[in-house]
Amino acid sequence: MSETKSIEKRTKKSVKVNDGEADVLAKIGAMPEPYRAMGERLHAIIRANGPTLSPKTWYGMPGYALEGAVVCFFRSGHGPGERYLTFGFNPSAKLDDGAFWPIAYALTALNDADAERIGALVRRAVG
Repeated sequence: MSETKSIEKRTKKSVKVNDGEADVLAKIGAMPEPYRAMGERLHAIIRANGPTLSPKTWYGMPGYALEGAVVCFFRSGHGPGERYLTFGFNPSAKLDDGAFWPIAYALTALNDADAERIGALVRRAVG
């Protein structure tokens, strides 16, 4: 591959990642409070603890992918009948723990202890 094509490929990939980040931030920005504040904090936690994850929208929600496969996601709790933000993991997350383990969590608030726990889960999920 010529150097020019290699640069073009890297540039397109960089633009796609940046577009994903912008899309995720726009989704978070559109959330009503208190979900927007929790979403902004979750985004920061996920980015800090899963630096290899790429933000992208996934079924209209903020998602974070590794090599194209969404590892974790969250959605606000402002929909009909919902009363909490949901933070979850997909099968590609490396969270297996015996024959039984949680893959989704309900958040009505996000304190420091929960933030630390989520960071640890994200680190474990990306292996």
